[in-house]
Amino acid sequence: MSYFKVFEEKKSQLETLPRFEFFKEVGQVTGGILLSIFMLSSSIVAGGLVGLAISFRNLPDVRQLRNFVPSETTYIYDIKGKLLARIHGEANRQVVPLEQISPNLKRAVLASEDSRFYEHHGINPGGIGRAALVNLAAGDVREGGSTITMQLVKNLFLSQKRAFTRKIIEAVLAIRLEQVLSKDEILEMYLNQVYWGHNNYGVQTAARTYFKKSAQNLTLAESAMMAGLIQAPEEFSPFVNMDLAKQKQKEVLGRMLELNWISQQEYDDALKEKIKLGQIRSFQGSALPYVTNTVAQELIKKFGRETLLKGGMQVQTTVDTNFQMMAEKTIKKWHLILEHQGLYNNQMALVAIDPRTHFVKALVGGVDAKTSEFNRATQAHRQPGSSFKPFVYYTAFASGRFTPNTTILDTPVGYRDGNGWYYPRNYDNTFMGAIPIRTALALSRNIPAVKLGKAVGMNKVIETCRTLGIMSPMAPVSSLPLGAIGVTPLEMASAYATIANYGWQSPATIIARITDSSGNVLIDNTPKPKLVLDPWASAATLDVMQTVVNEGTGRGAAIDRPVAGKTGTTSSEKDIWFIGTVPQLTTAIWVGRDDNRQLSGHATGGGMVAPVWRDFMQKALEGVPVKTFQLPSKFPRPKSN
Repeated sequence: MSYFKVFEEKKSQLETLPRFEFFKEVGQVTGGILLSIFMLSSSIVAGGLVGLAISFRNLPDVRQLRNFVPSETTYIYDIKGKLLARIHGEANRQVVPLEQISPNLKRAVLASEDSRFYEHHGINPGGIGRAALVNLAAGDVREGGSTITMQLVKNLFLSQKRAFTRKIIEAVLAIRLEQVLSKDEILEMYLNQVYWGHNNYGVQTAARTYFKKSAQNLTLAESAMMAGLIQAPEEFSPFVNMDLAKQKQKEVLGRMLELNWISQQEYDDALKEKIKLGQIRSFQGSALPYVTNTVAQELIKKFGRETLLKGGMQVQTTVDTNFQMMAEKTIKKWHLILEHQGLYNNQMALVAIDPRTHFVKALVGGVDAKTSEFNRATQAHRQPGSSFKPFVYYTAFASGRFTPNTTILDTPVGYRDGNGWYYPRNYDNTFMGAIPIRTALALSRNIPAVKLGKAVGMNKVIETCRTLGIMSPMAPVSSLPLGAIGVTPLEMASAYATIANYGWQSPATIIARITDSSGNVLIDNTPKPKLVLDPWASAATLDVMQTVVNEGTGRGAAIDRPVAGKTGTTSSEKDIWFIGTVPQLTTAIWVGRDDNRQLSGHATGGGMVAPVWRDFMQKALEGVPVKTFQLPSKFPRPKSN
């Protein structure tokens, strides 16, 4: 059957369609658009379209694209700007404005996909006519003849199924869109929306993946190779087949030369340029999983999961990559050492905080994030044992009734709690009689701590803990001073950091700053410290905790500078701790088992965790000046209450 015979048959069919709806749509455009619609109609008829009785009133409203926000990848960086992780849903995308896209790439894409983009009004009748002839000969839709505008509306609104009816819908939506957005706006949206292969959406992520550079800096050779990907990204990918990618690159460059958009010299130089590939990163895991997973959970709490996956946030953490990796290596090393010492199946957690800013400097949630992503630094609530006692002693000092040298009795005592009696005992089951508070904490005597808690009131101790940011459930029972509650290493490190800063506190955070993809600041965690504790009582607590390290149970944590700290060992040896601080860094380390079974009959915080703390702090403080803690006498003593 000849082309003209087919044309006459389809023309007669077109005359039976509901013309009012069709020409009502056509009537909304003017001038050259009317001519385009007429030529489009002829091409459609010649291509064999049937069943065009559709209502344009049911098509999507393209005006909503004025406010369209594409899904974007969220990026997490360390404190120095090193990329740690990309978090995204289906689309890995970073949106950039048109002026930040290389002119080379814009010309290459236009030459390859729609060379008359800036001349037409959404459809290219000549291109559709050529595609119609190809489709007619094949008896199916083989070639689209789509403009960039038509491709954009297809990607945003329509299915990817090829059909004649979809092409007319694309055309109508394209005409409508060009009445709403400028050419530059459409091109910008298209370049940021199109799929480039290997889970890269938009030019920026594609440029960084394929060539390890910004879209703004792409060369002509790189741009032509990228433009050649659009029709079949994975098939033409240089990661998959460089020879085929070079072939497509040559086709694009040839088209640009044909259009006189580049010179013969530029063409030749581009073909000779050696392509340096980047690396497929879309599905790459985080460089620091414990850090980035903690950040992700915080973002979900603040913004929701949808925003995390699609919001395009830029998140700067408080962590330095090298410092964090040093902390992780230290934990892995000591995990093996403790295994050899009989602490089988042990797990560990470490949190380091700068007490001056409350910025988290290192956060290690376990021995190996690859084998277990459970974050024991933030998610495991374990008993702190005697490392809880400094909160009791601070409360006593803040009452104005006690000093580090006040005498307290280490003698047998019993308290009625509920329906029974509680008889606290010391770790060695002995009694020392009358001793100074300094000695009681240095040697981690239990009975004096309980007596002191009773003297100031357990509710006052709980109030101190809440002020310090410890929100885990606790009741005013007699055993509270001995750490009979569940806390996280992050809570303990943050609480000690506030004492180390003489009562000045900012919320502990692992996030320094968050901006959206346009650079607008969403969160700025610049420290804004508030005085929440009594400075004299804080300094007195630090003074006593230095005795713990110099003369008491924490001697294993001694380093070449003043250290204030406290050991922690639960009565069943299930949890052992050391938490210590210098004026510039506070670190909490916990060791235990995930099944909450006894570590060993001889496991203690002083004997087994203090050396881990010392090893970490010696590395962490390399090059950091030695500073001393301020004496209590530098601050006014609180009045007795």
